[in-house]
Amino acid sequence: MSTVNTNASSPAAINDLMATMNAKPATTSGDSVQADTDKFMTLLVTQLKNQDPLNPLDNAQVTSQLAQLQTVTGVNKLNETLNSLKSSYQSSEAMQATNLIGHGVLVEGSNVTLSGSKAIMGVELGSDVDSLKVDIVDKTGKVVQTMDLGAQKAGVIPLAWDGVPDATKVGSDGKPVTLADGNYTFSVTATKGGEKTSDAKALAFDSVASVTTNSTDGVKLNLPSKGVVTLADIKQVL
Repeated sequence: MSTVNTNASSPAAINDLMATMNAKPATTSGDSVQADTDKFMTLLVTQLKNQDPLNPLDNAQVTSQLAQLQTVTGVNKLNETLNSLKSSYQSSEAMQATNLIGHGVLVEGSNVTLSGSKAIMGVELGSDVDSLKVDIVDKTGKVVQTMDLGAQKAGVIPLAWDGVPDATKVGSDGKPVTLADGNYTFSVTATKGGEKTSDAKALAFDSVASVTTNSTDGVKLNLPSKGVVTLADIKQVL
């Protein structure tokens, strides 16, 4: 006939519980969720094994502990799922960023470089506007050309600039007079209903030179002029 320990606070019972609580880690690594479940069930079985038969755990206590087990298990599984999705997203983001290497992009900025009488810039509008103007300024601070773009819809608007401030002025060769190649800046003025809007942003042209990825900072794009940016900073790929 088997003997039942009737004292839950006996040395044997305490030793069983302490051994369970301070169990040595398994020699083989297993699923963390399953490991937590096994540990919880071992604790519950040990508790039931050493309970006082004159004052046993009632159904509500056992049900409550099982409910706690399900909650902990569910949270752990959710965390593992989220970590898996995060890893998958980072891999996809890295692949997407790699495909941008060598492509021209528009990012927030007000610098524009005229080279061979050609330059690219852009404007981002948060809402529709009645009037949009772009003032191009040289290194002395002088406005050398104003582009009147009229009414525009919300969104990203890429702009090409040929460096010709006034097509009616021609040189001795009969061609329009163009501005010298070099670095310029530009500002954006947008109005709606006669009032200036605050959601119009200047966009500078740059190119993606390389991509950097790591688990801490995620995916970063390296641009020659702008520096390090994220994919969210790219307003348009050209």
